[in-house]
Amino acid sequence: MAVLTKVAAKKTAGVLGDDLALNAQQVTGVDASRELPVVWAVAKGSLVNKVILVPVALALSVFTPAWVIITLLMIGGLYLCYEGCEKLAHKFFHSAEATAHEKELRSALVEPTVDMVELEKQKIKGAIRTDFILSAEIVVITLGTVTNSPFLTQLLVLVSISLLMTIGVYGLVAGIVKLDDLGTRLVKSAPDGTGTFKQTTGFAILSTAPYLMKFLSIAGTAAMFLVGGGILVHGVPPLHHLVEGIVHSIAEIEPAGHILAGTSEMLFNAVIGIVAGTMVLVLIAGVKRLRRTTAESEDTYH
Repeated sequence: MAVLTKVAAKKTAGVLGDDLALNAQQVTGVDASRELPVVWAVAKGSLVNKVILVPVALALSVFTPAWVIITLLMIGGLYLCYEGCEKLAHKFFHSAEATAHEKELRSALVEPTVDMVELEKQKIKGAIRTDFILSAEIVVITLGTVTNSPFLTQLLVLVSISLLMTIGVYGLVAGIVKLDDLGTRLVKSAPDGTGTFKQTTGFAILSTAPYLMKFLSIAGTAAMFLVGGGILVHGVPPLHHLVEGIVHSIAEIEPAGHILAGTSEMLFNAVIGIVAGTMVLVLIAGVKRLRRTTAESEDTYH
């Protein structure tokens, strides 16, 4: 069980990185005194999500053939790749729109007429919805790891991963959102303004916290392609054998063959993930455009 839990934790690392960045961003704009209660509320919602998802996953494992689990795993991998490409497309092609939305949000937060309690509830609901999707990916990936194991092992591994991911993600989110408070407290530790080690550390924390969020976002996106591409490669036997053959050939190169082989495998997974995600993104964009064109044609006709 411990070995399978470790393997499942590695495979779900991509979702973990993105989960961290997304949930830390969800708390942005909440009053400092309410950040930890909001994180705790979302963590409880995450546990409820997993209480729903784990029995469903186990039922699928018991009452459906293995190809159903493999299909769900492939869909999960495709979704990871699509989400990564969608984030990149939004960043590079809709940057002005995203900036305008961020400005609107910031201006709303300083408006005295804004109901902060309602805003907090909306943020919690949005974070729990996001967590449900990410938790489903974690559960499906974990189930794919233990699909050939006895039922008790599947149950224990799924419960272990669910608890580890929830505690790990929201424990780290709580730490990340309070970094600015820690930095401010350290800066104010010497009222006379003299430079101290605590103040220097505080200024360092305040200056690096925004970059930490950016790093988590970038690392989470990259891990989506690595994990999602890896799932797709392993799920398509011809592609898996092709990549495996290339990696084995690279591994024979001396003296750094093993290092090059590991790096090459990750690059292959990332490339497959990017290609697959781009195809799904283009397909979905095409369907949306077709529906919009059809709706406009019907409105014109009427």
